[in-house]
Amino acid sequence: MSLKKTALYDVHLKLGAKIVEFAGYYMPIQYSSIMQEHKRVRTSVGLFDVSHMGEFFIAGDKALDFVQYVTINDASALSINQVQYSAMCYPDGGIVDDLLVYRFDEFYMMVVNAANLTKDWEWLQQHRLPGADMENSSDALSLLALQGPQAEKTLAKLVDVALSDIPYYWLRQGQVDGVDVIISRTGYTGEPGFEICLPNESAEHVWNALLRAGQEFDIEPVGLGARDTLRLEMKYCLYGNDIDKTTNPVEAGLGWITKLNKADFIGKSAIEHVKQQGPSRKLVGFEVQGKAFPRHGYAIWQGERKIGQVTSGTFSPMLQTGIGMGYVSSNAAAVGTPIEIEVRGAKIPAQIVKTPFYKKGN
Repeated sequence: MSLKKTALYDVHLKLGAKIVEFAGYYMPIQYSSIMQEHKRVRTSVGLFDVSHMGEFFIAGDKALDFVQYVTINDASALSINQVQYSAMCYPDGGIVDDLLVYRFDEFYMMVVNAANLTKDWEWLQQHRLPGADMENSSDALSLLALQGPQAEKTLAKLVDVALSDIPYYWLRQGQVDGVDVIISRTGYTGEPGFEICLPNESAEHVWNALLRAGQEFDIEPVGLGARDTLRLEMKYCLYGNDIDKTTNPVEAGLGWITKLNKADFIGKSAIEHVKQQGPSRKLVGFEVQGKAFPRHGYAIWQGERKIGQVTSGTFSPMLQTGIGMGYVSSNAAAVGTPIEIEVRGAKIPAQIVKTPFYKKGN
Protein backbone atom coordinates (compact mmCIF):
# COMPACT_ATOMS: atom_id res chain seq x y z
CA MET A 1 0.00 0.00 0.00
CA SER A 2 1.41 3.40 -0.98
CA LEU A 3 1.85 5.89 1.85
CA LYS A 4 -0.31 9.00 1.99
CA LYS A 5 0.80 12.58 2.51
CA THR A 6 -1.13 15.18 4.45
CA ALA A 7 -1.93 18.52 2.80
CA LEU A 8 0.98 19.99 4.80
CA TYR A 9 3.66 17.50 3.71
CA ASP A 10 5.61 20.04 1.63
CA VAL A 11 5.36 22.58 4.45
CA HIS A 12 6.94 20.09 6.86
CA LEU A 13 9.80 19.50 4.44
CA LYS A 14 10.45 23.24 4.14
CA LEU A 15 10.51 23.49 7.93
CA GLY A 16 13.21 20.82 8.07
CA ALA A 17 11.08 18.15 9.69
CA LYS A 18 12.34 14.62 10.07
CA ILE A 19 9.71 12.58 8.22
CA VAL A 20 8.81 9.01 9.18
CA GLU A 21 6.26 6.43 8.11
CA PHE A 22 3.37 6.37 10.58
CA ALA A 23 -0.07 4.77 10.26
CA GLY A 24 0.07 4.76 6.48
CA TYR A 25 1.26 8.38 6.20
CA TYR A 26 4.47 10.31 5.84
CA MET A 27 4.44 12.32 9.08
CA PRO A 28 6.81 14.72 10.87
CA ILE A 29 8.36 13.06 13.93
CA GLN A 30 10.29 16.18 14.97
CA TYR A 31 11.50 19.57 13.68
CA SER A 32 14.08 20.70 16.25
CA SER A 33 14.21 18.12 19.06
CA ILE A 34 11.53 16.15 20.87
CA MET A 35 12.71 17.60 24.19
CA GLN A 36 12.51 21.20 22.97
CA GLU A 37 9.14 20.77 21.26
CA HIS A 38 7.71 19.02 24.32
CA LYS A 39 8.77 21.83 26.64
CA ARG A 40 7.43 24.47 24.22
CA VAL A 41 3.94 22.93 24.47
CA ARG A 42 4.15 22.69 28.26
CA THR A 43 5.35 26.28 28.71
CA SER A 44 3.98 28.26 25.74
CA VAL A 45 2.35 26.91 22.55
CA GLY A 46 2.99 24.38 19.80
CA LEU A 47 1.27 23.50 16.53
CA PHE A 48 0.72 19.91 15.36
CA ASP A 49 -0.41 18.46 12.04
CA VAL A 50 -2.61 15.51 12.97
CA SER A 51 -4.37 15.26 9.63
CA HIS A 52 -3.69 11.53 9.51
CA MET A 53 -6.63 11.06 11.90
CA GLY A 54 -9.90 9.88 10.36
CA GLU A 55 -13.23 11.73 10.24
CA PHE A 56 -16.51 9.88 9.76
CA PHE A 57 -19.87 11.67 9.56
CA ILE A 58 -23.09 9.93 10.62
CA ALA A 59 -26.53 11.37 9.86
CA GLY A 60 -30.12 10.21 9.47
CA ASP A 61 -33.04 9.29 11.73
CA LYS A 62 -31.09 6.45 13.33
CA ALA A 63 -27.74 8.24 13.68
CA LEU A 64 -27.90 8.41 17.47
CA ASP A 65 -29.12 4.82 17.80
CA PHE A 66 -26.21 3.69 15.65
CA VAL A 67 -23.60 5.68 17.57
CA GLN A 68 -25.04 4.34 20.82
CA TYR A 69 -24.85 0.75 19.59
CA VAL A 70 -21.24 0.85 18.41
CA THR A 71 -19.69 2.98 21.18
CA ILE A 72 -19.38 2.34 24.92
CA ASN A 73 -20.05 5.87 26.21
CA ASP A 74 -23.53 7.42 26.32
CA ALA A 75 -23.88 9.57 23.21
CA SER A 76 -27.48 10.39 24.16
CA ALA A 77 -26.07 12.58 26.95
CA LEU A 78 -24.37 14.88 24.43
CA SER A 79 -25.75 18.35 23.88
CA ILE A 80 -25.40 20.02 20.48
CA ASN A 81 -21.77 21.18 20.06
CA GLN A 82 -20.46 18.82 22.74
CA VAL A 83 -17.61 16.31 22.32
CA GLN A 84 -17.20 12.96 24.04
CA TYR A 85 -14.29 10.56 24.51
CA SER A 86 -15.43 7.02 23.78
CA ALA A 87 -14.41 3.69 22.29
CA MET A 88 -15.74 0.88 20.13
CA CYS A 89 -15.48 -2.72 21.31
CA TYR A 90 -15.72 -6.20 19.85
CA PRO A 91 -18.34 -8.61 21.25
CA ASP A 92 -15.66 -10.10 23.55
CA GLY A 93 -14.94 -6.67 25.06
CA GLY A 94 -11.65 -6.11 23.23
CA ILE A 95 -11.18 -2.57 21.97
CA VAL A 96 -11.66 -1.80 18.25
CA ASP A 97 -10.49 1.80 18.74
CA ASP A 98 -10.75 4.77 21.04
CA LEU A 99 -12.22 7.89 19.46
CA LEU A 100 -13.99 11.20 19.86
CA VAL A 101 -17.70 11.68 19.12
CA TYR A 102 -18.77 15.21 18.10
CA ARG A 103 -22.46 16.09 18.21
CA PHE A 104 -23.74 18.69 15.77
CA ASP A 105 -27.32 19.83 15.22
CA GLU A 106 -28.26 17.19 12.65
CA PHE A 107 -25.34 14.77 12.54
CA TYR A 108 -22.41 13.26 14.43
CA MET A 109 -18.72 13.12 13.63
CA MET A 110 -16.29 10.45 14.81
CA VAL A 111 -12.56 11.20 14.91
CA VAL A 112 -10.67 7.92 14.86
CA ASN A 113 -7.04 6.84 14.99
CA ALA A 114 -5.17 6.86 11.69
CA ALA A 115 -3.79 3.34 12.12
CA ASN A 116 -7.34 2.02 12.52
CA LEU A 117 -9.07 4.12 9.87
CA THR A 118 -9.80 1.36 7.35
CA LYS A 119 -10.59 -1.21 10.03
CA ASP A 120 -12.94 1.19 11.85
CA TRP A 121 -14.77 2.13 8.67
CA GLU A 122 -15.30 -1.52 7.77
CA TRP A 123 -16.45 -2.30 11.32
CA LEU A 124 -19.01 0.51 11.20
CA GLN A 125 -20.20 -0.60 7.76
CA GLN A 126 -20.76 -4.12 9.07
CA HIS A 127 -22.91 -2.89 11.96
CA ARG A 128 -24.66 0.09 10.36
CA LEU A 129 -28.34 0.41 11.17
CA PRO A 130 -30.91 1.23 8.47
CA GLY A 131 -31.59 4.96 8.73
CA ALA A 132 -27.99 5.81 9.62
CA ASP A 133 -26.07 7.35 6.73
CA MET A 134 -22.27 7.33 6.84
CA GLU A 135 -19.65 9.36 5.02
CA ASN A 136 -15.88 8.92 5.28
CA SER A 137 -14.36 12.39 4.80
CA SER A 138 -10.88 11.50 6.09
CA ASP A 139 -9.06 12.18 2.82
CA ALA A 140 -10.73 15.59 2.34
CA LEU A 141 -10.11 17.06 5.78
CA SER A 142 -7.08 18.26 7.71
CA LEU A 143 -6.77 18.47 11.48
CA LEU A 144 -4.48 20.88 13.31
CA ALA A 145 -3.83 20.83 17.06
CA LEU A 146 -2.83 24.09 18.76
CA GLN A 147 -1.72 23.18 22.28
CA GLY A 148 -0.20 24.95 25.26
CA PRO A 149 -0.86 27.71 27.84
CA GLN A 150 -0.70 30.39 25.12
CA ALA A 151 -2.91 28.53 22.63
CA GLU A 152 -6.02 30.58 23.34
CA LYS A 153 -4.24 33.93 23.02
CA THR A 154 -2.71 32.75 19.75
CA LEU A 155 -5.96 31.53 18.22
CA ALA A 156 -7.99 34.49 19.50
CA LYS A 157 -6.18 36.76 17.03
CA LEU A 158 -7.66 34.87 14.09
CA VAL A 159 -11.18 33.75 15.00
CA ASP A 160 -14.69 35.16 14.82
CA VAL A 161 -15.94 33.24 17.88
CA ALA A 162 -15.39 33.88 21.60
CA LEU A 163 -12.99 31.11 22.58
CA SER A 164 -13.68 31.73 26.26
CA ASP A 165 -17.26 30.59 25.59
CA ILE A 166 -16.09 27.13 24.49
CA PRO A 167 -15.85 24.84 27.55
CA TYR A 168 -13.53 21.82 27.69
CA TYR A 169 -14.75 19.13 25.26
CA TRP A 170 -17.14 21.44 23.42
CA LEU A 171 -16.93 22.84 19.89
CA ARG A 172 -17.94 25.78 17.74
CA GLN A 173 -18.20 26.23 14.01
CA GLY A 174 -16.58 29.45 12.92
CA GLN A 175 -13.72 30.93 10.94
CA VAL A 176 -9.96 31.01 11.41
CA ASP A 177 -8.43 33.79 9.30
CA GLY A 178 -11.47 33.70 7.02
CA VAL A 179 -11.61 29.91 6.61
CA ASP A 180 -14.67 27.92 7.73
CA VAL A 181 -13.57 25.43 10.40
CA ILE A 182 -14.68 23.31 13.34
CA ILE A 183 -12.93 24.43 16.53
CA SER A 184 -12.99 22.09 19.54
CA ARG A 185 -11.39 22.58 22.94
CA THR A 186 -9.77 19.16 22.89
CA GLY A 187 -6.27 17.73 22.69
CA TYR A 188 -3.87 14.92 23.54
CA THR A 189 -1.27 16.81 25.57
CA GLY A 190 -2.83 17.70 28.92
CA GLU A 191 -2.40 21.39 28.13
CA PRO A 192 -5.06 23.97 27.24
CA GLY A 193 -5.66 24.02 23.52
CA PHE A 194 -7.80 23.45 20.48
CA GLU A 195 -8.16 21.12 17.54
CA ILE A 196 -9.16 22.69 14.23
CA CYS A 197 -10.82 20.62 11.51
CA LEU A 198 -10.85 22.16 8.03
CA PRO A 199 -10.71 21.37 4.28
CA ASN A 200 -7.34 20.25 2.92
CA GLU A 201 -7.16 23.16 0.49
CA SER A 202 -7.14 25.65 3.40
CA ALA A 203 -4.72 23.77 5.66
CA GLU A 204 -1.52 25.55 4.61
CA HIS A 205 -3.15 28.99 4.85
CA VAL A 206 -4.40 28.36 8.40
CA TRP A 207 -1.16 26.64 9.48
CA ASN A 208 0.87 29.69 8.40
CA ALA A 209 -1.60 32.10 9.98
CA LEU A 210 -1.33 30.26 13.31
CA LEU A 211 2.47 30.32 13.20
CA ARG A 212 2.40 34.07 12.57
CA ALA A 213 -0.13 34.66 15.33
CA GLY A 214 1.98 32.71 17.80
CA GLN A 215 5.29 34.39 17.06
CA GLU A 216 5.16 36.56 20.17
CA PHE A 217 4.88 33.35 22.22
CA ASP A 218 7.75 31.62 20.35
CA ILE A 219 5.37 29.09 18.84
CA GLU A 220 6.97 26.04 17.25
CA PRO A 221 5.72 23.28 14.97
CA VAL A 222 5.66 20.03 16.94
CA GLY A 223 6.03 16.49 15.64
CA LEU A 224 4.64 13.12 16.61
CA GLY A 225 7.63 12.41 18.86
CA ALA A 226 6.68 15.10 21.36
CA ARG A 227 3.00 14.27 20.90
CA ASP A 228 3.83 10.82 22.27
CA THR A 229 5.89 12.02 25.24
CA LEU A 230 3.25 14.64 26.10
CA ARG A 231 0.41 12.12 26.09
CA LEU A 232 2.45 9.65 28.11
CA GLU A 233 3.14 12.21 30.86
CA MET A 234 -0.68 12.41 31.18
CA LYS A 235 -1.17 8.59 31.00
CA TYR A 236 -3.35 8.95 27.91
CA CYS A 237 -3.70 5.60 26.14
CA LEU A 238 -2.24 5.00 22.69
CA TYR A 239 -4.02 2.43 20.55
CA GLY A 240 -1.69 -0.37 19.53
CA ASN A 241 0.41 0.09 22.67
CA ASP A 242 -1.78 0.48 25.74
CA ILE A 243 -5.10 -0.67 24.32
CA ASP A 244 -6.01 -3.03 21.48
CA LYS A 245 -8.26 -5.97 20.63
CA THR A 246 -6.78 -7.98 23.54
CA THR A 247 -7.60 -5.38 26.20
CA ASN A 248 -10.98 -4.44 27.64
CA PRO A 249 -12.00 -1.01 28.94
CA VAL A 250 -12.19 -2.07 32.60
CA GLU A 251 -8.60 -3.31 32.85
CA ALA A 252 -7.42 -0.33 30.76
CA GLY A 253 -8.85 2.12 33.28
CA LEU A 254 -11.56 3.25 30.87
CA GLY A 255 -14.49 2.22 33.03
CA TRP A 256 -15.33 5.91 33.38
CA ILE A 257 -16.32 6.10 29.70
CA THR A 258 -18.13 2.74 29.75
CA LYS A 259 -21.82 3.33 30.45
CA LEU A 260 -23.25 -0.09 31.32
CA ASN A 261 -26.58 1.46 32.32
CA LYS A 262 -27.43 2.39 28.71
CA ALA A 263 -29.20 0.12 26.20
CA ASP A 264 -27.35 -2.76 24.58
CA PHE A 265 -24.12 -2.00 22.75
CA ILE A 266 -21.46 -4.18 21.17
CA GLY A 267 -19.31 -5.70 23.91
CA LYS A 268 -21.65 -4.79 26.79
CA SER A 269 -22.14 -8.26 28.27
CA ALA A 270 -18.43 -9.11 28.10
CA ILE A 271 -17.46 -5.84 29.78
CA GLU A 272 -20.14 -6.35 32.45
CA HIS A 273 -18.68 -9.77 33.17
CA VAL A 274 -15.16 -8.38 33.65
CA LYS A 275 -16.47 -5.63 35.91
CA GLN A 276 -18.41 -8.10 38.05
CA GLN A 277 -15.54 -10.60 38.31
CA GLY A 278 -12.86 -7.95 38.61
CA PRO A 279 -10.09 -7.69 36.02
CA SER A 280 -7.12 -10.06 36.37
CA ARG A 281 -4.76 -7.25 35.39
CA LYS A 282 -4.75 -3.47 35.40
CA LEU A 283 -3.02 -0.74 33.42
CA VAL A 284 -0.77 1.21 35.79
CA GLY A 285 1.76 4.01 35.61
CA PHE A 286 5.23 3.70 37.07
CA GLU A 287 8.42 5.71 37.53
CA VAL A 288 11.88 4.19 37.11
CA GLN A 289 14.77 4.88 39.45
CA GLY A 290 18.07 5.95 37.90
CA LYS A 291 18.84 6.88 34.32
CA ALA A 292 17.27 3.93 32.46
CA PHE A 293 13.91 4.33 30.80
CA PRO A 294 11.38 1.70 29.77
CA ARG A 295 10.22 0.67 26.32
CA HIS A 296 7.19 -1.13 24.92
CA GLY A 297 7.44 -4.88 25.54
CA TYR A 298 9.86 -4.81 28.49
CA ALA A 299 8.98 -7.30 31.25
CA ILE A 300 7.72 -6.10 34.64
CA TRP A 301 8.81 -8.11 37.70
CA GLN A 302 8.00 -8.32 41.38
CA GLY A 303 10.81 -10.32 42.92
CA GLU A 304 11.07 -13.57 40.97
CA ARG A 305 7.54 -13.27 39.59
CA LYS A 306 6.87 -11.74 36.20
CA ILE A 307 3.70 -9.73 36.70
CA GLY A 308 3.29 -7.95 33.37
CA GLN A 309 4.90 -5.92 30.64
CA VAL A 310 5.44 -2.34 29.62
CA THR A 311 3.03 -0.95 27.01
CA SER A 312 4.50 2.57 26.69
CA GLY A 313 7.64 4.13 28.10
CA THR A 314 9.85 7.19 27.72
CA PHE A 315 12.13 9.64 29.47
CA SER A 316 9.90 12.40 30.81
CA PRO A 317 11.18 15.81 29.70
CA MET A 318 9.37 17.53 32.57
CA LEU A 319 10.10 15.05 35.38
CA GLN A 320 13.59 14.15 34.16
CA THR A 321 13.08 10.46 34.87
CA GLY A 322 11.90 7.32 33.12
CA ILE A 323 8.14 6.79 33.15
CA GLY A 324 5.91 4.13 31.69
CA MET A 325 2.61 2.33 31.57
CA GLY A 326 1.98 -1.37 31.63
CA TYR A 327 -0.43 -4.12 32.56
CA VAL A 328 0.32 -5.88 35.85
CA SER A 329 -1.52 -8.48 37.91
CA SER A 330 -4.35 -6.82 39.82
CA ASN A 331 -2.91 -7.95 43.16
CA ALA A 332 0.26 -5.99 42.38
CA ALA A 333 -1.32 -2.84 40.97
CA ALA A 334 -1.61 -0.61 44.04
CA VAL A 335 0.06 2.82 44.04
CA GLY A 336 3.34 2.59 45.91
CA THR A 337 4.04 -1.02 44.93
CA PRO A 338 7.76 -1.58 44.22
CA ILE A 339 8.44 -3.35 40.92
CA GLU A 340 11.35 -3.94 38.58
CA ILE A 341 11.60 -3.31 34.85
CA GLU A 342 13.81 -5.64 32.84
CA VAL A 343 16.01 -3.41 30.66
CA ARG A 344 18.40 -5.31 28.38
CA GLY A 345 18.69 -8.19 30.83
CA ALA A 346 19.05 -6.06 33.97
CA LYS A 347 16.24 -5.48 36.46
CA ILE A 348 15.84 -1.77 37.22
CA PRO A 349 13.95 -0.68 40.37
CA ALA A 350 10.66 1.18 39.77
CA GLN A 351 7.49 2.03 41.61
CA ILE A 352 3.82 2.19 40.66
CA VAL A 353 2.71 5.80 41.03
CA LYS A 354 -0.42 7.90 40.93
CA THR A 355 -1.11 9.37 37.50
CA PRO A 356 -1.03 11.63 35.57
CA PHE A 357 2.73 11.66 35.97
CA TYR A 358 2.98 15.37 35.18
CA LYS A 359 0.95 17.91 37.07
CA LYS A 360 1.23 21.68 36.77
CA GLY A 361 3.94 22.87 39.11
CA ASN A 362 5.87 19.58 39.12
